[in-house]
Amino acid sequence: MSDGTTQSSRSLKARAAVHASWANTEDPSARTAPARAAFNDRFEQQFAHLPEPERKRRAAHARQAYMLGLAAKSAEARRKRRAS
Repeated sequence: MSDGTTQSSRSLKARAAVHASWANTEDPSARTAPARAAFNDRFEQQFAHLPEPERKRRAAHARQAYMLGLAAKSAEARRKRRAS
């Protein structure tokens, strides 16, 4: 690092900044609402050709399948980490 800072010191500064930002956030749900909407829209777009009730039902299942897949990958990573 040419400016004399290390990766760990930059990481600590960034983490402190994030916590300060969240401490000054009046409504955390409102702040993250656009990201949640975009995440959910990605699943609904898979079924855009269907009527709304069916699209919502299938999107909910697709979202749940995605989250379960992440959980399985996480469990596998923990299992491998413990084994090594």
